[in-house]
Amino acid sequence: MDIFNIITLFGGLAMFLYGMRMMGDGLKESSSGALKNIMGKVTGTPVKAFLLGLIMTAVIQSSTATIVITSGLVGAGIISLHQSLGIIIGANVGTTVTGQIIRLLDLNASGASFLQFFKPSTLAPLALIVGIIFIMAKPFKGSDKAGRIVIGFGILFSGLLNMTAAVSTLTETGIIESLFSRLGENPFIGYLIGAGVAFVLQSSSATIGILQAFSMSGQLTFNAIYAVLVGIYLGDCVTTAIVCNIGAKPDAKRVGVVNILFNLSKTVLILVGVNIAHSLGLLDKLWNSVVYSGSIANTNTVFNLSCAILMFPMLGVYEKLSHKLVKDVPTPRSAALASLDVLNPVFLSTPALALNSCYQVLLDMFRMAQRNIGRAFDVVKTYDADTVAQIRADEENLDMMADRTSNYLVMLSGHIDTEDNVAIMNHYISALSEFERLGDHAMNMAECSETMHKADRVFSEFAQHELDVLREIIGTILDYTGQTFEYCDISAAQHIEPLEEVVDDMVNAMKENHLNRLRQRTCSVLAGTEFLNMLSDVERISDVCSNVGVFTIARAKPELKHEIHDYVSRLHAGKDTFFNQEYQTAHDKYFAILNVE
Repeated sequence: MDIFNIITLFGGLAMFLYGMRMMGDGLKESSSGALKNIMGKVTGTPVKAFLLGLIMTAVIQSSTATIVITSGLVGAGIISLHQSLGIIIGANVGTTVTGQIIRLLDLNASGASFLQFFKPSTLAPLALIVGIIFIMAKPFKGSDKAGRIVIGFGILFSGLLNMTAAVSTLTETGIIESLFSRLGENPFIGYLIGAGVAFVLQSSSATIGILQAFSMSGQLTFNAIYAVLVGIYLGDCVTTAIVCNIGAKPDAKRVGVVNILFNLSKTVLILVGVNIAHSLGLLDKLWNSVVYSGSIANTNTVFNLSCAILMFPMLGVYEKLSHKLVKDVPTPRSAALASLDVLNPVFLSTPALALNSCYQVLLDMFRMAQRNIGRAFDVVKTYDADTVAQIRADEENLDMMADRTSNYLVMLSGHIDTEDNVAIMNHYISALSEFERLGDHAMNMAECSETMHKADRVFSEFAQHELDVLREIIGTILDYTGQTFEYCDISAAQHIEPLEEVVDDMVNAMKENHLNRLRQRTCSVLAGTEFLNMLSDVERISDVCSNVGVFTIARAKPELKHEIHDYVSRLHAGKDTFFNQEYQTAHDKYFAILNVE
């Protein structure tokens, strides 16, 4: 043995861990959008939740990711703690799939040439070749993601091959035999080693994969590795619980606690069960037998599946214990603050989920701003101090939501590396600014009405009629804007621009009417000033809605991204039939109500 064997071993370990991370990240990125939708629809049936946790962990190759995401969804109120219990148990079983894939190391291809393709020595270079073709040639949409997943798979097996080669050399020195014979003599040391390595690597799958690589030495026996496996379960779930506790609500923290309780129970059950079976002579043939990659994978699967079946009836007990260990902290919370719970840091490593959380907050912001605009029109007509106070409170909430969402998007930007997600993020950053401006304009209108009330002034009957007509068309524009953002509806977006142009025309006509009223002295100077201020805010509200519509169209039609100003100019120049028809219809309708030329 020399230093070069050690370097080869740790270099292989680095490749293995990086390949697992690359493959897992690619799988999470590809499936996370559907993942949240599916997890959000869990009915509360424990068996369905168990199957969901098992399947999703098998897909994204990480029980930690599944449980952390589950914790985030519980914290956001999308699923309940009770619904999450089955997912937790299923995730612990689903993580065994990785070991079953790695067992291909045991494959014997002699006498069957087609099996040669499934050996890691063939799979690794094949995966790397296919992956780089997907990334460089881009034969289909999303080939970049698929390429990263496949290359991660190839790197994983290349790392395993390097590790097994180094282990084969170390075997000749007798070090591995001495190390694992001592583990067999003292299971407690094996338990601590398994827990410690899993805690440091933050992955039970990776730790078991390393154990499988060492098994190729032919020096590992069942009595040396069963305690290591049990220690791995606890080490991994402690890491998961720590992540679940970061900035989380009590129920989200309880998800991590339930995972620890389950794994502690699993530890006790396996250690006691194995030792009882051994003392009764039931494991005599297995106890000192050599185990290889496949045997370790099977033992891991049997341990997890058996414990899941035996402890499934204990779910209610775990839930009650989690409530005793994690107390509720009652604090008064506004609806705005509650809506920010979805901006959970645990989603940052899964951009599709994080972006969906931002979408929910942005939608809440738009609806709050839309309500405030309606209230602002109300107090213009009939002043009410409580309504103005509500507008002011919601404006503060909007500012807080904008700040928190902006910070969250900044943190998320470091995790985004796909064109689709970059486009969505840019859309949300633009929408965030526009929705905050909507709230500002509503506040400005409320303050105008407050100034009028303090001065004991009211608008003339004709001025109020004009504002009522403006309110009607602005309400229609806001409805289209909400539909545009909520559903990324291009059809709704195309209705906004012609209506915005009509608002501009109406505001210009109203300003002319206002000047006539000032000349005729039917309107006071103070009321006239506030009327002009309101017209300005209403016009800007329609401009904001126009921007949201244009951003949505640009996201749906990337070819317009760098020509969006030309696109809007063509509309206003009368070069679009739909725009012309919509504009003329709306112009005729609202000017007829306004009764001005």
